[in-house]
Amino acid sequence: MRLDGVTIEILKNRFQGIVSEMGQTVLHTGHTVFIKETADFGAMLVTPKGEVFAAPLNIGVTVLIGKPMDAAIKAIAEYHEGDICIANDPDTTGGMATHLPDLFVWKPVFWEGELVCFAWTFIHASDVGGKVPGSISPSSYDLYQEGVVLPPTKVFERGEVVQPVLDIILANCRIPDQNWGDLKSLVAALNTGERRLHEMIRRYGIDVLRDGMEDVLEYAERQTRRIIRDIPDGDYEFSDYMEGEVAGIGVIRIKLKMTVRGDEILLDFTGTDPQVPAALNMPTKSKNGHWMIVPALVKYFKSVEPNLTYNSGMVRPVKVKIPRGTLLNPEPHAASGVRAATMFRVFDVVSGALAQAVPHQVPAAGSGQGCIVLVSLLDIDSGQNKISVVQPLCGGCGGRPMKDGLDGVDFSLGSLRNVPTESLEREMPLLIQKYAVRPDSAGAGKHRGGSGVELVVRCYTPNTVVTARGMERYRFRPWGLFGGRAGTTGFTKLRRGDGKTEDIGQIDILFLNPGDELHFGAQGGGGYGDPLDRDAAIVVDDVRNELLSTQAAERIYGVVVRDGRLDEAATETTRASRRVAAAPAWVDFGPERVAYDASWTPALQDELAAMLSTLPSSLRHFFRVRITERARARLSRGERVDAAELRAILESLRGDLRVEAAASHG
Repeated sequence: MRLDGVTIEILKNRFQGIVSEMGQTVLHTGHTVFIKETADFGAMLVTPKGEVFAAPLNIGVTVLIGKPMDAAIKAIAEYHEGDICIANDPDTTGGMATHLPDLFVWKPVFWEGELVCFAWTFIHASDVGGKVPGSISPSSYDLYQEGVVLPPTKVFERGEVVQPVLDIILANCRIPDQNWGDLKSLVAALNTGERRLHEMIRRYGIDVLRDGMEDVLEYAERQTRRIIRDIPDGDYEFSDYMEGEVAGIGVIRIKLKMTVRGDEILLDFTGTDPQVPAALNMPTKSKNGHWMIVPALVKYFKSVEPNLTYNSGMVRPVKVKIPRGTLLNPEPHAASGVRAATMFRVFDVVSGALAQAVPHQVPAAGSGQGCIVLVSLLDIDSGQNKISVVQPLCGGCGGRPMKDGLDGVDFSLGSLRNVPTESLEREMPLLIQKYAVRPDSAGAGKHRGGSGVELVVRCYTPNTVVTARGMERYRFRPWGLFGGRAGTTGFTKLRRGDGKTEDIGQIDILFLNPGDELHFGAQGGGGYGDPLDRDAAIVVDDVRNELLSTQAAERIYGVVVRDGRLDEAATETTRASRRVAAAPAWVDFGPERVAYDASWTPALQDELAAMLSTLPSSLRHFFRVRITERARARLSRGERVDAAELRAILESLRGDLRVEAAASHG
């Protein structure tokens, strides 16, 4: 430590004030709904080596610490005062960017000709080109389908716009005017950050500022290591599934072994399924403390110590091991547009491991979905193309050890705000017929999960295009903990103008015409603790508030409600008859996953993952799908499948390919 504790505390708060002001600048000057309403943007201060030494806690995206900025910084040969750089390419930025709609813009801050640090911002652009409006489709199979690719380059040089670069960016999107407006809001935020840093230097001196950047990082690291030392040493394993049916790739497993030793944590994702020819890949480059891997740990650390210094020093003790060519560390040019859905499942997987390490300190699983519903249509008066996010459609949080989960919001996606109905209807010819809490959706428990939400959207224009990336938990439920029940799965229903209704499940691209309605139901979070231990009066309140039906109150909680009032005698009798002596399982995955794991066992999945790891990464998904199909077909017939049988299936498939290849050459 170079500075005294009081000075470090002062500088920490000054840095926080700067990034918060930068965020406010973006919020109030952005053009698209996704920026000015949903707040999908970020602001950071970054050391010359690429570590985030300040990021906002209460505006914009709040999971930015751990972003690896070093590769992007090094990609620019020389910086000058007034330069502003831009990038969105996951590969050349070394996992800083993780999908193309995130446009990162950064500015070097100089003092008397010497580089001090970087002011850094980003927005999620509503469109950067690609095969669909909004640029993100689950079925995209490589990066080039997802929009314009921008390696680190200067968009301003010495204070002047680099017009050819800007022209290329705006020529490759569907809403150039709005994107340019959002980019200018980032430039304004960068200038704000630069101005405030100069004010700090004039007040405290350049040496204090430089020392302060490093000291606040080290301070956060020391605080976090103290928290980790209180976690019992051990190896904690957990796995969960992505649902890739909408992209035609089936179920994908994410497996974790979390190792705690002393004041460090290793997150080892060996055994996770190979990368997929779909947009669910998450390009982390296996960077230690990567920002898309660590949010569950970061939120736990902040819960234990609310005053913990918030910067990338927090994740220095978190090491990461992710085999290359897998879902969480794909090869270059892999599609990654829907990587946020994968991030939310990683959040659940890390939380599941943590719940074993520190029982009764971690919530049950939240909805596990951050579905962005986006619409593209032609304005019937002007004929111009209009694109807007309808809602970031989230479900409820998981039940907590001491409280219910929150309704309509998940901890893993708590930074995104909903779009006010009035704002959306003013800008787009749509009608929101319903936006409400979903009854009977929360996982039951002593502390129930948060309820999901329902959204009904009516279309009034022809040839309207709807995309809804990131729809998850339609097959496997959000899990409950320590007697709590799993939450509900999601649904999507389409009612055509002629009155016909169908359950359509997950959406990739959907075309609507006037009179068509889409009805979404988001998931409820898992419950925590035995439902029979829930305060009966609170159950009655849930019934009165239309969060729970009277039938579900009796069936699940054993609480009898008659004419809106608690029947105490009947409730006592009902609950007594249902109590069992045996302790419940520590986790309830729901019947769908139990059945899946009973057939296609984790041990078989481990064996298959080990086999696939010996193959070239470009072939792993091909063989995974076909081996799984053959193995599951045999299991469905009652035949035994073991490790030797899996190897035999692989060799049979490889032999078939060799024969076909030889035949093709005559």
